[in-house]
Amino acid sequence: MSPRKKPPRSSKADEILGPEDASLLDIVDNLLNKGVVLSGDITIALANVDLVYARLSLLLSAADRVLPGEQTDYIERHDARRELRAARRRSGA
Repeated sequence: MSPRKKPPRSSKADEILGPEDASLLDIVDNLLNKGVVLSGDITIALANVDLVYARLSLLLSAADRVLPGEQTDYIERHDARRELRAARRRSGA
């Protein structure tokens, strides 16, 4: 009788990405579709006296997730904004 093989343990990465091999492009695409928030604190001190304190937050996400109503074509979006500006100037605003 042959010994039984133990099923491989799945890690958190396997649960998120799936059992198939994932390339770097797949990982970046998954992160941008869901969005990632990075946050941190920076303190600049001299002789144990805090001089500058900054709290930073960075949102990484695909643009169509953040601005879902925006047109995807840059030229169309540019022309629409230019027409809007011209209409505002004509109306005296």
